[in-house]
Amino acid sequence: MKISIACVGRLKEKYLTDAVREYTKRLTRYCRPEILETADERIPDKASEAEETELREREGQRLLKMIPEKAWVVTCEIGGKMPDSEGFAGTLQRWMTEGKSHIIFVIGGSTGLSEEVRRRSDYALSFSHMTFPHQLMRVILLEQIYRAFRINAGEPYHK
Repeated sequence: MKISIACVGRLKEKYLTDAVREYTKRLTRYCRPEILETADERIPDKASEAEETELREREGQRLLKMIPEKAWVVTCEIGGKMPDSEGFAGTLQRWMTEGKSHIIFVIGGSTGLSEEVRRRSDYALSFSHMTFPHQLMRVILLEQIYRAFRINAGEPYHK
């Protein structure tokens, strides 16, 4: 099974890159993890909604180019389904049982995901009604994917 995370922007803080590296390494026991990055757009101060939409669309086009046609696409967005860790583990297990061999999680930039990316999504996932920095979201997502694999393997995990 291949698990990809397509993200907007590059990690800049060492503590975040260290955490991503650690969880990616841990995941290699269960799957083939991959982080895909695309450039983020510079947002002008006090950008209008039209400017933000245009930025999202440009980032979205770059994200869509990274998504293989047959991949199962999971977008991370506030309005998505909000399972607990066991529920997410069950959903991931179901996808694997259904033969989804490449799951790609998509994390948008600071203005979110374009409508076109959201339409390409097979499943919208949310971690909270709160907004998180998109760079931190990578770590949170990787940790939950790792936790899901441990739950599904019947291995202990921190509750």
